Amino acid sequence: MIPFFVQIKCHLGKSYDVANRLADAEIASEIYSTAGDFDLLVKFYVDEGTDIGHFINEKVQTIPGIQDTRTILTFKAFGAT
Repeated sequence: MIPFFVQIKCHLGKSYDVANRLADAEIASEIYSTAGDFDLLVKFYVDEGTDIGHFINEKVQTIPGIQDTRTILTFKAFGAT
């Protein structure tokens, strides 16, 4: 599985609606509300070989209330020793 994060900017007053729709769709691993330029930080996992751009375009950006997204690809997880 390939992990990646998406920062989501929502239309005003729609953050909770978007978060609930993501949770209901069962496509996100974790959903966090954030402060700053984006309203939500969402962690996704997709199967290796999945086109992440198509996944975001078809499964995420189609959710009503989303204004903008920023995708963060990750390469290695570091743990405390």
